[in-house]
Amino acid sequence: MERGLNSWIDYVVIGIYFAFVIAVGLMSMCRKNRESVKGYFLAGRNMHWIPIGASLFASNIGSEHFVGLAGSGAASGIAVVAFEWGAVLLLILLGWFFLPIYLTAEVFTIPEYLGRRFGGYRMRIYLSCVALSLYVLTKVSVDVYAGGVFIQQATGWNLYLSMIPLLILTAVYTIVGGLAAVVFTDALQTVIMLIGAIVLAAMAYSKVGGLEALYSKYMEAVPASFANHSINNTCGMPRHDAFHIFRDPLTADLPWPGVMVRATLASLWYWCADQVIVQRALAARNMAHAQAATLMAGCLKFTPLFLIIIPGMISRVLYPEMVACADPDTCMEVCNNPSGCSNIAYPLLILKMAPTGMRGLLMAVMVAALMSSLTSIFNSAGTVFTMDIWRKIRPQAPEKQLLLVGRLFVVVLVIISVAWIPLIVGSQKGQLFIYIQAVTGYVAPPICSIFLLAIFVPRINEKGAFWGVLAGQATGVTRLILDFVYPAPGCGHVDTRPLVVSKVNFTYFSIVVLAVTAIVAFLVSLTERGQSEKELQGLTWWSLSKQRRERRRILGIKHKPPNVTYVIDEEETKGLTPGKAVSGETASNIPEGPERTVDMETTEYREVFTAEVPPPWRYVLNGGALFLIAMLGFLFGFFA
Repeated sequence: MERGLNSWIDYVVIGIYFAFVIAVGLMSMCRKNRESVKGYFLAGRNMHWIPIGASLFASNIGSEHFVGLAGSGAASGIAVVAFEWGAVLLLILLGWFFLPIYLTAEVFTIPEYLGRRFGGYRMRIYLSCVALSLYVLTKVSVDVYAGGVFIQQATGWNLYLSMIPLLILTAVYTIVGGLAAVVFTDALQTVIMLIGAIVLAAMAYSKVGGLEALYSKYMEAVPASFANHSINNTCGMPRHDAFHIFRDPLTADLPWPGVMVRATLASLWYWCADQVIVQRALAARNMAHAQAATLMAGCLKFTPLFLIIIPGMISRVLYPEMVACADPDTCMEVCNNPSGCSNIAYPLLILKMAPTGMRGLLMAVMVAALMSSLTSIFNSAGTVFTMDIWRKIRPQAPEKQLLLVGRLFVVVLVIISVAWIPLIVGSQKGQLFIYIQAVTGYVAPPICSIFLLAIFVPRINEKGAFWGVLAGQATGVTRLILDFVYPAPGCGHVDTRPLVVSKVNFTYFSIVVLAVTAIVAFLVSLTERGQSEKELQGLTWWSLSKQRRERRRILGIKHKPPNVTYVIDEEETKGLTPGKAVSGETASNIPEGPERTVDMETTEYREVFTAEVPPPWRYVLNGGALFLIAMLGFLFGFFA
């Protein structure tokens, strides 16, 4: 097999890509508000919905999706798409339920919201530490590993020589440009990813003869040497339910009840409460742009089945001797991994099918996926550390110090990422992608449960939330340890693991963790008084709805809010007093008093209007959300 980029044309294409990325990053550096905390960490809260929507998608679709999703498609079929499509519902939940509360609270970070919701610093610091740990152990590790494997196979370079320059480049324009640089470069990279993936998918569909031909050919995609295997004759065979999303609830690898909960409620942390994702939406110029961005990202989340998973299945059909190898010795020869070579499915399509020049473009696609994920992690991790941990250590730290600390922490994260590479290399046993799913499936559900309770159950207090999340994560980590102590046996071997490991699928155990967290949180909350209505004002869905109604009544807004600017910069309000114009409107309706200040006026304006979308855009966006839900139902029904 011919591997690698062996033409100067491919390298020219890659060079042009990097030139575009650098140019976009430099342009974003010219934004005037880059040297303020709000400008650096939240892009001035003035971003348009199109780059935010593209950034939401690019931040999620990393190199591990091209390698891992295509590999899962090659190995077991399309069921893994449930995790992608479940994100559509969660993005709608983010835009319509979580973001109004986050924007009203004017938080920089998601742990900051927990601090305001429950009071004190315990929950805020705890969630910050958990989030930073997950960034290093899961997000960075997966992206570096998956991207490094592809780049190494495509170029033949040393793994360190492949990864370190990319880490440095992504860190530089993240450090210098802030969130604006990340969002704008993510938008560019989304376009490149989609174009490259569409072109390769079209070539793959044409090569295999279309979807109808794939249905029959996939079931026959086994190595020619399969008959000589001494292991169980079911090993390496395509699953009979490969083209079904809903699989047997008891015996399947991905039982449908567990998958539906794992792909929605148990994944809520990532889409509605993770800094990497939510930070992009917080940068929107108003609520309408934030909701439009979530709808755009939801539309794009329909594409991985057709652009990544099915091409991975096609790769198995076209190259069964390599992608579908079942014998450990053969797999070692093909990909140096005795557990299987399904993860090379997507790189094989590129290196075997793409013509000269196109290989360079598709290489840039993989690099774009890797870089977009890394920049998102670097910027969000710097935000969490600076705003939630450093400000606790130095409460009076000036803005310049906060900016410096945020940038220096990105440097520290890059160093940790480089130091993590040898551990990733030592984990190339075909289990890394499964390991990441297990970590998020066991550690994240307690956070999901607490955020749902914080938003929708006012009676939950800080004591209940803290002990609930500890109980849930203790349960999840215990199962994670058991998974390490009792690894899954190889194909054809007897399973001697404890029943809680061998018989309880990880998707079902995520439900257990969710339930344990919620039950403990609620019971412990009952041992102390609940928070007052004043303490919860604007921090739960019910109090926000009540606040909206009351303010409409006070301001005399009967049917729709006036056409005011949603976000008012401090510079615009200097010297203003009640009754003077603010962004084309008057502040005469704001009650006067000796304690009134311009900052309080600005805050009240922001709280009144950022949580609502005026007609007719409210109807357009609500219609778009209903359309996405209908499309999701149709696709699930069609492939169920």
